[in-house]
Amino acid sequence: MGILFTRMLSSIFGNREARILVLGLDNAGKTTILYRLQMGEVVSTIPTIGFNVETVQYNNIKLQVWDLGGQTSIRPYWRCYFPNTQAIIYVVDSSDTDRLVTAKDEFHAILEEEELKGAVVLVYANKQDLPGALDDAAITEALELHKIKNRQWAIFKTSAIKGEGLFEGLDWLSNTLKSG
Repeated sequence: MGILFTRMLSSIFGNREARILVLGLDNAGKTTILYRLQMGEVVSTIPTIGFNVETVQYNNIKLQVWDLGGQTSIRPYWRCYFPNTQAIIYVVDSSDTDRLVTAKDEFHAILEEEELKGAVVLVYANKQDLPGALDDAAITEALELHKIKNRQWAIFKTSAIKGEGLFEGLDWLSNTLKSG
């Protein structure tokens, strides 16, 4: 009876699953975001060597979230995780202006990958709580987001430490995935 009830609710309200990659340069805040979304709190993190994977249930969508390490030596291995990805959350350290060109180059390289052609893109302009952090308009310009014509995308100002902007971004992502 319980299984029948669950299936009935799923058919009424929808219960989708989505594979999401969290990508960005090292120290952008990817792991902090992942655990803030999953546990609702900030946890102490160390640089990710390899990946973290967690399931986050949000708005009737079960998100399988893969947080991939962002160090230069690890980035070539990102493509091993591209198959069957519905969305990319690209995290940018808005206060690290020295590496915005690198962040842009890596971002556009990801967008060119054949296996990610259908993935929607959510950009988190993270670390808005730090002095000198660029706003979402400046990050949009720096990443040349206006050049993206072949997929849905959005950018949100976030502070993973304070928990600001993360769920607004997930609202956009879950609504976009539901309508897709």
